Amino acid sequence: MVSICIIDSFMWFVNTFFKKNCTIRKTLTQIKPIMLDKFKGLGWKKYYLIFGMCDETFSVNYTSEIPEDVDRGWFYFFVTLLNQFYWVASATIGGIIGSLLKFDTSGISFVMTAMFVVIFLDQWMKEKIHVSSMIGILVSLVCLILFGADSFMIPTMILIVLLLTVLRKWLEQYDKLKEKEEPTK
Repeated sequence: MVSICIIDSFMWFVNTFFKKNCTIRKTLTQIKPIMLDKFKGLGWKKYYLIFGMCDETFSVNYTSEIPEDVDRGWFYFFVTLLNQFYWVASATIGGIIGSLLKFDTSGISFVMTAMFVVIFLDQWMKEKIHVSSMIGILVSLVCLILFGADSFMIPTMILIVLLLTVLRKWLEQYDKLKEKEEPTK
């Protein structure tokens, strides 16, 4: 939610203070979260979907193939609502139980890494073209080598966003070309 608010505020600034034909404005206005396009036309649900967005909700809503007889807006809404409920309930229960139980939790942080690997692999298997994924992997490795394990995350995210923004039109054309070349199964 915070990231979407920051992006929207930044986009308002760019749209307000830069001329319409300015290259900076044209480039920066292309930076838009993927899900906002999917949320168009959903009425009042759109605001809750933006508010309730988290990693898990994004992953499920982005990769789900919604059947034609299921309303897209309600599907997104209930995925978001249930994820938010699970987060709040689990955090509350975890906080209560965690304060009562005393045991060594070292090594448990591996669970988050494993979860993100599974999410990445699921999206990898659903994608036909892996150019953007490879950009993410290569930039991460280069930044890890250059900045070290404690300081590589922010430069990695900045470089990935910049590269994907600069290469956006080429990637979209490449995706369309590859989809035409590959026969559907």
